[in-house]
Amino acid sequence: MIVETDEDLKGIQEISDIVAITLKEMREYAKIGMTTKELDDYGAEILKNFGAKSAPFVTYKFPEWTCISVNNEMAHGIPSSKVLKEGDLVNIDVSAELNGFYGDNGGSFVLGEDINENQKLVDASVEALYKAISAIKGGVKISEVGRIIERTAKDKGYKVINNLGGHGVGRGLHEEPDCILNYYDRYEHRRFKKNSIVAIETFITTNSTSVNTMKDGWTLVGNKGGFCVQHEHTVLVTSDKPIILTAKNGI
Repeated sequence: MIVETDEDLKGIQEISDIVAITLKEMREYAKIGMTTKELDDYGAEILKNFGAKSAPFVTYKFPEWTCISVNNEMAHGIPSSKVLKEGDLVNIDVSAELNGFYGDNGGSFVLGEDINENQKLVDASVEALYKAISAIKGGVKISEVGRIIERTAKDKGYKVINNLGGHGVGRGLHEEPDCILNYYDRYEHRRFKKNSIVAIETFITTNSTSVNTMKDGWTLVGNKGGFCVQHEHTVLVTSDKPIILTAKNGI
């Protein structure tokens, strides 16, 4: 989406605030012994109170309101009777629609005590996300995002997923530019456009380099096991510093 009017900016900021607040409150609500469905139900009520709809459902008929992935699940986990345990690496991805505008954000965190020593993985993902976002402005090559995320992950001893990436967002959940990859692609010559809205995502792992779809048709898991993290912000590209529209999620 290209922001062309004050009404465009107001609309995209409103839904970005909503998904950010929902993500933050869901993270704070998550408890050991809770099911991922209970956590999703809580997020659903927040979105409903804002008058927002689940973007994965509106767009793809995803069966629940938010995506909740645990440990080796990279993305698109279906909330279920799965019980959250001490030390689980939990990812919540909240995207929603309001008045024709879409916002998207997500974040991984360690639940309770870090018994699996995954906080460093989480920290590396957050660092990579902000380094990548800080490099974005109109005219910058899209491949720079992948270069920065890949370099940051490798410097910390981690890997990146090569078949997932960020994307444009705004009037739809997934728009151009698609495939904002987590690795450097020297054949990628597209550039960020001023006033465009993009969702920048990290997909960083301890072992895996790609994801496969589970039998449920949604959940994506690492091809070589290990732990997976994802962090995401919706961003307005400018001619100078980018504006993080989902900053209220606290990541």
